[in-house]
Amino acid sequence: MLATLGDKWVALVLVALGSGGARYADLARHIAGVSQKMLTQTLRVLERDGLVRRKVTAAVPVRVDYALTPLGRSLLPVVAKIKSWAETHMDRVLLARAEHDAKRPAQ
Repeated sequence: MLATLGDKWVALVLVALGSGGARYADLARHIAGVSQKMLTQTLRVLERDGLVRRKVTAAVPVRVDYALTPLGRSLLPVVAKIKSWAETHMDRVLLARAEHDAKRPAQ
């Protein structure tokens, strides 16, 4: 479960669905840089873990909607805290990376 929660696409999908349900195409547009393969894979993992609900509506074309379950919704405050921490400390992280990389010989 920790590996799933640490995946960047998981956090982005959770945030995208945090304001309400969405169709696949809406998620793909909202999440910059996600490939069709990664979005599909991420949604399947989240559905399997009980964090996302997938609802198929018979129509032409078939309509598929995704929404957070109560369990998935319970993760939103955690994701928000991680995002806040990252925003607060990003400058220090970038500085530490630069210092670390400067000590290592070029490869």
